[in-house]
This record gives sequence, C-alpha cells and structure tokens, in this order.
Amino acid sequence: MALTLREYAAADFDALHTLDLACYPPGISYSRRTLKWFLALPDAECLVAKSGDPLNEIAGFIIAESDGVDGHIITIDIADSWRRAGVGTALLREMERRLAARGVRRVSLETATTNEPAVAFWQRHGYRSHGVLPRYYLGRLDAYSMSKTLSAPRGPDTR
Repeated sequence: MALTLREYAAADFDALHTLDLACYPPGISYSRRTLKWFLALPDAECLVAKSGDPLNEIAGFIIAESDGVDGHIITIDIADSWRRAGVGTALLREMERRLAARGVRRVSLETATTNEPAVAFWQRHGYRSHGVLPRYYLGRLDAYSMSKTLSAPRGPDTR
C-alpha cells in the first residue's frame, strides 16, 4: 500500500497520542503533556506516515531533535498493522536525511534491552550500542544507548 510522509500537523495530535499508547506500555508511553512538550521543542521535527487507503490512517510517526551536530531520536511509533511493511525504515531514512541537511552528524537514541525487534531494527539501520543505561525505563528496565554517524548531504553535481 502507498504511504505519504509529511510533517506533523496539530490535527494529528490525538491520533499520535493514541498510537503511542498502543506502541508502548504504561509508564513508557508518553502522557499527553509530555508528547505535546516534545512536539513543541524548538529544534524538534515530527514526520507522519499516512496510509493511502480509504481510511487514510496514520501508519506511524517519528520525532527527533537536533542541537548543532548532534541529533536525538525521541520516538518512532508504528501501528501494529503496519509493522514489517517498511514504514519505520521510510520514516527513519527521511528523518536522517533532514537531520543531515541541518548539519547533524551523529544521531543517538535509547531503546529497551528487552525489545529485541527494536534493537534489530536499529542495528539493521546502522545504529550501534555504546553501553547500557541501567534502569532507564520506569526505574527498572535497562536501555541501550545507541548512535549512528550520518554522512554529510551531497551537494549538486558540478561535473
């Protein structure tokens, strides 16, 4: 099925919050207030993947922020019915492209050590673990600290 990637719009908020609650357990999923806070950060960007089907549902979203040469992926959420369909890859590639265009050279993130599908996803996309953050989630679940170096965006061909 066709997907459209676009920037977040305020009208998406309820659907994004509902999706986040479905993707993560209580205490790890974001409250409405926290999700609004992340979306309002001055150097944050949110991309939304919408399905091309008649329901035009939100298939997933990603939020990242940048600070000079450093970027951070805050969350990536994919609807259960869209997992393993390339939505996460499409969102991640576009976000990495946008971050690189802003001068970001290193992107970091955290993911639970017990979330094997997520760890495998990040590794497939070139992210490497730099250690474990003890009790990062809920004061009891460990997380991997992961990062990836981005290539500088290519300029116009001058041949």
